[in-house]
Amino acid sequence: MKNVCVFCGAQPGRDPVHAQLAAALGTAIAARGFGLVYGGGKVGLMGIVADAALQGGAEVIGVIPEALMDRELGHGGVTDLRIVPSMHVRKALMNDLADGFVVLPGGIGTLEEAVEIQSWAQLGIHGKGLVFLDTGDYWAPYFALLDRMADAGFVQPQHAGLALRAHAPEAALDALANWKPPTVTRWMTQTEA
Repeated sequence: MKNVCVFCGAQPGRDPVHAQLAAALGTAIAARGFGLVYGGGKVGLMGIVADAALQGGAEVIGVIPEALMDRELGHGGVTDLRIVPSMHVRKALMNDLADGFVVLPGGIGTLEEAVEIQSWAQLGIHGKGLVFLDTGDYWAPYFALLDRMADAGFVQPQHAGLALRAHAPEAALDALANWKPPTVTRWMTQTEA
């Protein structure tokens, strides 16, 4: 593992525990000698995790679309800030640069990024770990939804299990370090199509 990609909010959230968690994760990433890949902003949880990783001596690569550069105030102090033409290019580049993913609290964009990474894992596009850092059960509704999808027969249990949960930064990084991608199975037979 070289680089950890973190998906998180461009807002700090109302509960100060989210900012503390972002700082602790950035510090833990640096302490393990990993680099950080993230959305490139200097505000919200994005800025907090980046600043903590930088302070710990980590290489920090930010990836931000041109359209968000002004809105999210691209972080000029990161090791490498890559400005890309679109969200699609951003997500593909973040995936290419990362060896695993951690999801902090965030909004619709954070959820969308994480779900796409889980979907790509389900399809066998990558074999990288995905861990939701879930202090305070912020992501509990997502895991309940995965269970519901599996119970309803829309998601295979092993695909629902591609999203891991941890309650502390060190546990999230341990989960990534120990991740073994499952064998991708067929979704259906030709006669079921």
